[in-house]
Amino acid sequence: MNQKERMLSGKLYFSQCEELIKEYKRAKKLNRLYNQTTEDEIEKRIHLLKEMFASTGERIYIEPPFHCDYGSHIFIGDNFFANYNCIIIDVCEVKIGKNVLFGPGVQVYTAAHPIDTEVRNAGLEYGKPVTIGDNVWVGGNAVFNPGVTIGNDVVIGSGSVVTHDIPDGVVAVGNPCRVLREITKEDKAFWQNQVDEYWEEMQPGSAL
Repeated sequence: MNQKERMLSGKLYFSQCEELIKEYKRAKKLNRLYNQTTEDEIEKRIHLLKEMFASTGERIYIEPPFHCDYGSHIFIGDNFFANYNCIIIDVCEVKIGKNVLFGPGVQVYTAAHPIDTEVRNAGLEYGKPVTIGDNVWVGGNAVFNPGVTIGNDVVIGSGSVVTHDIPDGVVAVGNPCRVLREITKEDKAFWQNQVDEYWEEMQPGSAL
């Protein structure tokens, strides 16, 4: 098992090997090119993201600046948006579902280091994958730690530090991130009423 295979399987590995250094430099080049694009080069941005990542769905967009380690271990579904200063450390796989929104400064970490100082100082490290489900909204400056899984239909509050799995259909906040409450039928009814009011006010002849 080579160093890359060890890395992706969550075993201890050395990052300073020829294969990983080559892939790291490739990602850094794509990161640099992406972050140097202008607001009028949307198609170029999308092309670079698709080249950078292992796979993407339709309608993917990230506001520069963006940074990742390899890019080739990131899998993103349809309709993804990340605001400014997103960081994804993808020494293991990062899987993000469809209809996911990241606020500014969201950080996803799969990289970890041994607690034992001798092992850590020897340069050995390891990682654990991160999975984020469908229909997830993540507030600004939230951090996902290695190994966590986020369910579907979840809201993660801004500034949260996610250290454990989060189930489907909840609002979760805090450091460490904990479930605050379930997302209910009452929530759906409230927001549907807001949508109905919006369309009513946007009709021709309305007061707005």
